[in-house]
Amino acid sequence: MKRIEPLNCLFFLLSLPLILLLTLPLLQMTFQPSLAMLMETISDKEVMGAIARSIGLSLGAGILSFLMGTPLAYMLARKEIIGKKIIEGIIDLPIMIPHPVVGIAILSLTGRNHPIGRFLSDIGIQIMGTRTGIICVLLFVGLPFYVNTVKAGFESVPIQLENASRTLGAGKFSTFLRITVPLTWRHMILGIIMCTARAISEFGAVVIVAYHPMTAPVMIYERFTAYGLKYSQPIAVWLIIISFGLFILLRMLSNSTHPQCR
Repeated sequence: MKRIEPLNCLFFLLSLPLILLLTLPLLQMTFQPSLAMLMETISDKEVMGAIARSIGLSLGAGILSFLMGTPLAYMLARKEIIGKKIIEGIIDLPIMIPHPVVGIAILSLTGRNHPIGRFLSDIGIQIMGTRTGIICVLLFVGLPFYVNTVKAGFESVPIQLENASRTLGAGKFSTFLRITVPLTWRHMILGIIMCTARAISEFGAVVIVAYHPMTAPVMIYERFTAYGLKYSQPIAVWLIIISFGLFILLRMLSNSTHPQCR
């Protein structure tokens, strides 16, 4: 019989309250609505539209973070540039500041009283009350999770491999695509997942920039303030179920992908 380590038992007991804190409220909320209420909610076109909007725009923010955040993450991982610590602090700033402040900051920059806001308006780009504004907010709050995750991935790649590729005649961009990217692909998938997950849950900044069109968190808040728990819980349950299924799918995609250096 395998001997039980006292230290493991102690750590488990110390961790148990935290585990219960994370699981019990979610389990209570998940199983409290009746099946009839859940089915009625899933047949509501407004609810499904809000959930689809949240997931679709959050995935859009994740893809944008991949396109724009990957070069930044590589630069921070590989280059010693002036003001590097300041840039890293700026990237982490959305994690620390209250999210209503994010919404206010974006509106103050893109409003008609600001030159940037007037310029965007002149070329037909509207931020307040639009999907574009929502994606701006979601990218703002989710980008730190992508950049920090991918930066750690780039740092885990031995620089000697990149140098060896360069000595064999490969250019910088070719080395990046054929050596660095395959070795950090899982970090990029994880970064997109984390950015998307953070974006789906965003409420404070979204409700200031674009109350309409409603995302799922905004609709949950509206149903709660108007009708109480009975009509807000089923929306939250479906958001959890659909998001969980999406992230399981992305994880499976990440685990089934085995890129190799060539």
